[in-house]
Amino acid sequence: MNTTTKLLTTLALLATSTAALAHTGHGTHAEASFMSGLLHPILGLDHLLAMAAIGFWSVRQSSTMKNITPVFVVGGMILGAGIAFAGFSMPGVETGIAFSALAAGILIATLAKLPTALGGTLVGAFMLFHGFAHGAEMPVGATLVAYLVGFSIATLAITLV
Repeated sequence: MNTTTKLLTTLALLATSTAALAHTGHGTHAEASFMSGLLHPILGLDHLLAMAAIGFWSVRQSSTMKNITPVFVVGGMILGAGIAFAGFSMPGVETGIAFSALAAGILIATLAKLPTALGGTLVGAFMLFHGFAHGAEMPVGATLVAYLVGFSIATLAITLV
């Protein structure tokens, strides 16, 4: 199975999985919170594109950057969500999210290789905006830890695919 087939199969499975989860909210608050966190990055096209692009871009980077990108991605997401959970505001969140998708696309198109420190900082900053949006959009009554685990797993899956 070639890479294109794997990617298309994964995307098809992700797209069809939401139909099976159409009635989230049943069960415990932790289950509903986990599902909300898991679905948020997948259903938001801007998040999905940026995370997939960062994962794709990281494949051509140094082995250190390639291996540590998932840490920068999840770390930035959790830090951004923590800022939102703490009640702080962050200016330009939607602009930062849009810019991250655009910049990641440019990095891919130009086949840019960046030093690990610069690439890691850039990825962390991108994910800070995405994490803030996830944190600010956490459903009322959701369990914080379950929501964090859900969006961290989805984020890692998208980035690694």
